Amino acid sequence: MIKVDGIHKSFGKVHAVRGVSFDAPDGKITGLLGPNGAGKSTTLRVLYTVLKPDEGSASIDGADVVTDSLAARQKIGALPHGAGLYPHLTARENIAYFAALCGIDKAEIDDKVSSIVRLLEIDEFADRRTKGFSQGQRTKVSLARALVHDPQNIILDEPSNGLDVMATRSLRRLILKLRDTGRCVLFSSHVMQEVAALCDDICIIASGQVAIDDSVDGIRERTGQDDLEEAFVSAIRMVGEE
Repeated sequence: MIKVDGIHKSFGKVHAVRGVSFDAPDGKITGLLGPNGAGKSTTLRVLYTVLKPDEGSASIDGADVVTDSLAARQKIGALPHGAGLYPHLTARENIAYFAALCGIDKAEIDDKVSSIVRLLEIDEFADRRTKGFSQGQRTKVSLARALVHDPQNIILDEPSNGLDVMATRSLRRLILKLRDTGRCVLFSSHVMQEVAALCDDICIIASGQVAIDDSVDGIRERTGQDDLEEAFVSAIRMVGEE
């Protein structure tokens, strides 16, 4: 379970995150939504311990992301936006390297890597160097790195960015499977169709603040909008009117 409690983060005079709080429970898919510059990626970077909040706290299965950051990292699989690969390593070698970094026993790494390669259906290019990969291929390999150590909590920053229709459908099936095995899945997205198809709960952020945090049906009821896109717009407007 991921818990965020009143975090703030500023960059100079820019107050990017202003008291954001929400929970992402196990066995559910929680969507983090908001317009560009709303503070989504900054919030996620705090969760995977790249940034320290100026105020507030956050934890991963009880491990504080600041005071116990190593334990927090061990409990998550993260797919940051625009995650890079080592271009002169093959896809399989990239995944194996991260498996070793995550502390997987050397005798188990080959089996772990082969398993995730099959799961994500990347056998066709697993033994090619990643230099020259398409965006979709890079995303799949980056996702494999994030999942190779079998984490309980998965954080995905716009995971379908650059994927074609078939790859997106495959990714959605995987995310639903992770939820159904009891994992905590937190992801940001701009694609309303994706959110409607996947999310159990949604936290909408605008201007660094939580505009609304509820189930999909709860958000529709509270905004008075049946269409999720219209509900999103209504929630953003609420913040602008405050």
